[in-house]
Amino acid sequence: MKLAYWMYAGPAHIGTLRVASSFKNVHAIMHAPLGDDYFNVMRSMLERDRNFTPVTASIVDRHVLARGSQEKVINNITRKDKEEKPDLVILTPTCTSSILQEDLQNFVHRAAIETESDVILADVNHYRVNELQASDRTLEQIVAFYLNKAKKTQSIDCQKTMKPSVNIVGILSLGFHHHHDLVDLKRLFNDLDIEINQIIPEDASVSDLCKLPKAWFNFVPYREAGLSTAKLLQKEFNMPYVDITPMGLLNIKAATYKIQSILSEFQCERNYDEYLELQTKYVSQAAWFSRSIDCQNLTGKTAIVFGDATHSAAMTKILVQEMGIDVLWAGTYCIDDQEWFRAEVENLCSKVVITDDHNIVGDMIAKTEPNAIFGTQMERHIGKRLNIPCGVISSPVHIQNFPLSYKPFLGYEGTNQIADLIYNSFTLGMEDHLLDLFGGHDTTEMLTSTLSSDNLVTWSPEALKELMKIPGFVRGKVKRNTEKFAVTKEYNVISLEIMYEAKEKVNS
Repeated sequence: MKLAYWMYAGPAHIGTLRVASSFKNVHAIMHAPLGDDYFNVMRSMLERDRNFTPVTASIVDRHVLARGSQEKVINNITRKDKEEKPDLVILTPTCTSSILQEDLQNFVHRAAIETESDVILADVNHYRVNELQASDRTLEQIVAFYLNKAKKTQSIDCQKTMKPSVNIVGILSLGFHHHHDLVDLKRLFNDLDIEINQIIPEDASVSDLCKLPKAWFNFVPYREAGLSTAKLLQKEFNMPYVDITPMGLLNIKAATYKIQSILSEFQCERNYDEYLELQTKYVSQAAWFSRSIDCQNLTGKTAIVFGDATHSAAMTKILVQEMGIDVLWAGTYCIDDQEWFRAEVENLCSKVVITDDHNIVGDMIAKTEPNAIFGTQMERHIGKRLNIPCGVISSPVHIQNFPLSYKPFLGYEGTNQIADLIYNSFTLGMEDHLLDLFGGHDTTEMLTSTLSSDNLVTWSPEALKELMKIPGFVRGKVKRNTEKFAVTKEYNVISLEIMYEAKEKVNS
């Protein structure tokens, strides 16, 4: 836990609430002070969903601080049980209320005596884990709870389905394009003639979790949520899982062959070669586009990639192996998954960056000066300040990541969306040039080689006027190179003469 004005992943309780609100008829109660109770507003605003189960806040106020929370928390649980009749009530503190060090597990045990619904406490260390880790752990905890309950009542169903079937694990509320990705995942499995047994937790019922073992295998599209659940099911029921994200042509092919291999273990022989060839040739335009004259214009272009481990690794592979673009460095803020991430990308780029500090990311972007950025909303803001185009490919989510139109990142339709994103990110920066030519409104001020330091030199009015004549899509680079030259020569003010001198030295 740390104080920051920007975080790539939110606090742990947000992860728990995302999982709880994804299930049907599961009610979350958040033990928190005023100010931490913004989840309902955030979800309804971003996802535009009226039918989700709202979170109840059990407010920690001065009265609670004086006499403790036990009575208030238990009353809130029993009240919601009578009013809403949920299948499950999950209690979660926040980082702030955890400071009180109250025995919330005891509160849950006492409340469960009086309720018809099940009641559990989110088993998450709010000081040590973030939103993504908490969502993964909470989903695993809920699945384990109901599988153990089914074992005790001997109601667990381990009989495999007649046809090949799959559980899709980790589709959450407030996920980065999750609902659009799910449409393409359903299409993919339909094309592969594989039935979908369950999708969890999105719109799933906890009473159906006892049927998870019926599926032949589990599919985890995002490592950040669902991988622990898949490992649990593998350990308890010997269920294989696929954790290759089908993002990009090569990853789709790898995931499909992994599925083919799993089916063969069940004596179900499938050959998906023809399917993959047809999809690559006629459904996805990405393979054709990457060889087109338009894409050849990207030869020699450079990029950096930063985001969660899943999307950052997949995007690096697409840029390097499918589009032939030089990735200067790739990074992730998922520090807990850095070993896997390094293994995925270390042979594809010059440097691997593992950090959750946006200042470090910003400074590295400014120093390496890529032609395009593929990152989060923070990198989009950094790119705007440096006049470097950015395509957003990862959470944290923003209202722009919940478009009304259909924009998946996974599957074959996702390959088309990504190809457009890559090409447009590299080429649309030239619009600034047109704005200059036709009297546009480009007044962006460029910064120096780092975003976290103050400017070391100033510009004379004449030099600044000359700078503004340079087309916008290269102006930032010219300005930074000139300032670097001035700092090296220990000039405090950049005049026209120094500007021309820098141009000669840099280009020579």
